[in-house]
Amino acid sequence: MISPFLVLAIGTCLASSLVPEKEKDPKYWRDQAQQTLKNALRLQTLNTNVAKNVIMFLGDGMGVSTVTAARILKGQLHHNPGEETKLEMDKFPYVALSKTYNTNAQVPDSAGTATAYLCGVKANEGTVGVSAATQRSQCNTTQGNEVTSILRWAKDAGKSVGIVTTTRVNHATPSASYAHSADRDWYSDNEMPPEALSQGCKDIAYQLMHNVKDIEVIMGGGRKYMFPKNRTDVEYELDEKARGTRLDGLNLVDIWKSFKPKHKHSHYVWNRTDLLALDPHTVDYLLGLFEPGDMQYELNRNNVTDPSLSEMVEMAIRILNKNPKGFFLLVEGGRIDHGHHEGKAKQALHEAVEMDQAIGQAGAMTSVEDTLTVVTADHSHVFTFGGYTPRGNSIFGLAPMVSDTDKKPFTAILYGNGPGYKVVGGERENVSMVDYAHNNYQAQSAVPLRHETHGGEDVAVFAKGPMAHLLHGVHEQNYIPHVMAYAACIGANRDHCASASSSSSPSPGPLLLLLALLPLGGLF
Repeated sequence: MISPFLVLAIGTCLASSLVPEKEKDPKYWRDQAQQTLKNALRLQTLNTNVAKNVIMFLGDGMGVSTVTAARILKGQLHHNPGEETKLEMDKFPYVALSKTYNTNAQVPDSAGTATAYLCGVKANEGTVGVSAATQRSQCNTTQGNEVTSILRWAKDAGKSVGIVTTTRVNHATPSASYAHSADRDWYSDNEMPPEALSQGCKDIAYQLMHNVKDIEVIMGGGRKYMFPKNRTDVEYELDEKARGTRLDGLNLVDIWKSFKPKHKHSHYVWNRTDLLALDPHTVDYLLGLFEPGDMQYELNRNNVTDPSLSEMVEMAIRILNKNPKGFFLLVEGGRIDHGHHEGKAKQALHEAVEMDQAIGQAGAMTSVEDTLTVVTADHSHVFTFGGYTPRGNSIFGLAPMVSDTDKKPFTAILYGNGPGYKVVGGERENVSMVDYAHNNYQAQSAVPLRHETHGGEDVAVFAKGPMAHLLHGVHEQNYIPHVMAYAACIGANRDHCASASSSSSPSPGPLLLLLALLPLGGLF
C-alpha cells in the first residue's frame, strides 16, 4: 500500500506544475487587485434609477459550495483549470447573504422559502403563498392568510410577467408567485385529500390558470397536471405515468386559451421545435409545457423536444420586452436541487452552469440602467468538495491522497447524507473500482438516506442594476422582494417614486440623494 503522505507529496508537485506562467509573476496579482479596486470605487456612484424590468434567477438548492463547484466546472468545460473562471453571477457588483430558515424549520424547504423571496413574508415549511398562520396540509387554515407576490404586484402595475422553470410550472418555486396553498404537493386535484377538496381548496395547477389569468409567459414542465385523468400524453403515448391526472375532468390548456382576449395572439407549445419557430413579435401569451413532469436534466435533454433554460429565457424576454411599462420575470434553475437530492453532483452542477448561461443571455438582452437582476438560491445542500485537490483537478475527480484510516481513495465531492452511502464487504466502497465520472454517479455520503437533504446555511444573493446596492449584508430572505419592488416602484412602498411620476425623469434618484443629505425633518 502506497503511503498517503507520498501520494500527497506527488500531488503537491503535480499541482505546482499546473500553475499558469503568468500567475508566477506578482505583478499579475497586483494588477488584478488594482483593477478590482478601481471597479469598486466606481460603485460609489449609485444606480438609483427606477427598474423598468426586474429579473429574478433562482437556483434551487444552489448553495455557496455549489456556486464554487459550478464555477470550476464552467472553466473546465472550456479547457481551463477552472478556479479562476468567472460565472456570470460572479460579475455582479453587489453580493449579500440570505438567511433561509422557515418560520417552523431551521433547515428549510423550497415552498416556505419561495413564499419569503417572492411574497416578502416568511412562512411554514411546505406551504406556498400563505402566511405562517397556515398549517401544512390543513386547507381550513388557508382562507384569510393568503399573501400576494411580486409577480402580482408587477401585474397590478401594468407590467408584463413571466415564469420560466426547469421543474413543473406548478412546483414549489413558481407556485408561490401565483398560488395560495396549504400544501406544495397539491399539484392537481388528484394529489389532494378529499377533506381539502370538500373544504373548497383548489389545486396549484388550477390556481395557475385562474388566480392571475393574464400571465404573459409560462414555460416549464408539468403537462400531465393540466389534463383529465388518464388522457394520453402527446409525447409519451405509451407511458402511463405521463397521462393526465385531473379528477375534475378539466382541460386547463383549453381554459388558459379561453381566458385570452380574441384580438391577442396566444400560443401553446409542447416541444422545442414549435417554440423556436415562434416569432416573439407576434406572440402576446405563451404557454410552453415541455414534459409531463419536471423537465429533463440538461445532460439528458432531447434537443428536438426540450428547449434549454437559456432558450426559454431568450424567448420569454423577447415577448415580455414589448411592454413599454416593463416586465417581471422569474427564472428557476430547479433541477440543481433534484441532482443533489439524488446524490448526482454532475447533474446538479451542469444544471447550475446552464442557469449561469441563461443569466448571461438575459444580461446581453437588457441594460443595467433599467433592469434589476437578482440571482439567489432558496436553500443550500449538504454538498461539499475538498481533500486538498491540486489546481485544475477535475471537479468530479479523486482527492490526491487515500484515506489515512481505511486506506481507500475518495472523490473530492462528497455529501453529508444521501443515497451514495455504500458498504462493500463491511467497508466503504473503493471508488476507484467504479465510474465516478458517470453522469449519474452518486457521490459517497456519510449517512445513508434515500434522498440527500437540504443544508441550513445562508445562501448568496447577487444583484446588479437599479437599487442593487440595497442588497448589501446579511438579510432575512423575505427582504429580497421588498428591494425588488422598491426598485421598480411597485407594491406598497412607492412614496419615493412621486418625483418620477410628476416629471419626465425616469429616476427617483435626486430626491433620494437630497433626503439622504438633509437632517431628519429638514424638508418639513
